Amino acid sequence: MKTRIYNARILTMEEKKGIFEGEVWIDGDTVTYVGKAEENVEQSRNSWDQQIDAQKNLIMPGFKDAHTHSAMTFLRSHADDMKLDEWLNTRVFPAEAKLTPDDVYWLTKLAVMEYLTSGITSIFDMYMKRPAGAQAVKDCGFRNVFCESINNFGGTLEEVEEDYHTYNTDPDRLITYQLGFHAEYTTSREMMEGITRLAEKYHAPVYVHCSETKKEVEDCRARTGMSPVAYMDSLGLFQFGGGLFHGVHMDDSDFDIIKKRGLYVVTNPASNLKLASGIAPIKRYLDMGIPVAIGTDGAASNNCLDMFREMFLVTGLQKVVCDDPEAVPAMDVLKMAVVTGAHAMGLSDCDTLQAGKKADLIMIDLNQPNMQPLQNIEKNIVYSGSKQNVKMTMVGGNVLYRDGNFYLDSTPEEIYRKSNESARRILG
Repeated sequence: MKTRIYNARILTMEEKKGIFEGEVWIDGDTVTYVGKAEENVEQSRNSWDQQIDAQKNLIMPGFKDAHTHSAMTFLRSHADDMKLDEWLNTRVFPAEAKLTPDDVYWLTKLAVMEYLTSGITSIFDMYMKRPAGAQAVKDCGFRNVFCESINNFGGTLEEVEEDYHTYNTDPDRLITYQLGFHAEYTTSREMMEGITRLAEKYHAPVYVHCSETKKEVEDCRARTGMSPVAYMDSLGLFQFGGGLFHGVHMDDSDFDIIKKRGLYVVTNPASNLKLASGIAPIKRYLDMGIPVAIGTDGAASNNCLDMFREMFLVTGLQKVVCDDPEAVPAMDVLKMAVVTGAHAMGLSDCDTLQAGKKADLIMIDLNQPNMQPLQNIEKNIVYSGSKQNVKMTMVGGNVLYRDGNFYLDSTPEEIYRKSNESARRILG
C-alpha cells in the first residue's frame, strides 16, 4: 500500500532538526520521503492507495515502551498498595501460575489497544507463554521485541536458545527477541552463567530487572559481597552490552560499570513510585553519557500503559530530587521516549522519521486546549500532553488506531469480554 500524509507539521526526531511543514510518503512498511511538498511536486502526483490530510497536526515517530509485561493487564488494580517482594510472591506469581496461552493472547491484545491510544508503536515485552503473545501482536499488526524472562521458576536455557532463533527470523519482521532473565534474586548463578554462554555465542546483549529496591541490593550484597550490577558483571553477562530495567539504587562503582559496558538504563517512574521503590538517578546517568529509555512496566504495578504520564514523571521527579528546575529538560525526555528507546530495543530502523525507516508513526492532535498556544510543541508533548492528543497510531505503514477507533482483527468488545473472563477465572 502506498500512503501519502500531507498538510502536516513534522518532527523527525533527527538531531538538531526542528518541526517543519511537509509530507510523509510510505510504501508498504517503509517511509520513502519526508520533506516539503513543493520539493517533489511532480512525484506528489503519483497514484496513492491512501491519502491522509493531517490538517496541520504533528506527525512524529511513535513512542517506544522499553519495558513492559503486556499480559499483566489482568492484574490491573488487583494487587495494589503493597511492598514489591510481598506483591510479587503473594499476589503476582501465584496468579500468573494460572495463566493459559489463551489468557495471554487476549490480555496481550488488551495491552496493545492501550499502547496504541498512548502513541506507542513498539514494546520491549518481558513475559511468559511467548507463542501466544507473539500471535496476539502479529494478529494486531503491532511491533514487539521480546525480552527473555527465564528464572528459577520457569524456562530452560535450551528454550532460550530456540526462542532466540525463532523470533529473530520472523518473516513479517514485527517480532524480534533479546536475551535476558528476570532478575538476580530470582535466578541461580548456574542459570545466569548459562545466559553468559549464550551471550558469548551470539555476541548478544543481555537485559534484566536490576537494583529496583534497597532490599534487593542489600540482599545481593549479603549473598555475594557485591551489588547486583557488580555481581552480574562479574559473571560476564554484559560483555556485549544490554540494559537494566529500573536502576534505582546504585553504588558509585555501578555507574562506572554501566558506562564501561555500554548498558542502557530503562526507567519506569510510575511503577517505582507506586511500589515505593525509589526514584532513579536519571540526571546522573545522562550527565555521564549513559543512555536512558522509558518504560511503563506492567499494568499490575503502574497501573496504566501511558507514555505521557511516564515522560512527565521522568522530568518532574528529577527536578525535585536534584533541586534543579533545569534538570532533564523536555527534549531530552522526548528523545528517551522515542529514539533511545528504539536503540535500547535494537530497533535502529524505528528511531527517526526518515526515508528508509519503518513507517511507525503517530499523529498528535494540536487542536486541543492543552496544546494551545503553539509556542513550543515539543515541550507541550512532555509537559502538558496526554493520550487525548493521540489522533492516529500507525505501525508498519498500517493505521491501527485513529480518532478513537481501532483497526485490529478483533473488536474492542470481544477483547474486553475475553480479558474479563480470564481475570474472573484466575482472580475470582
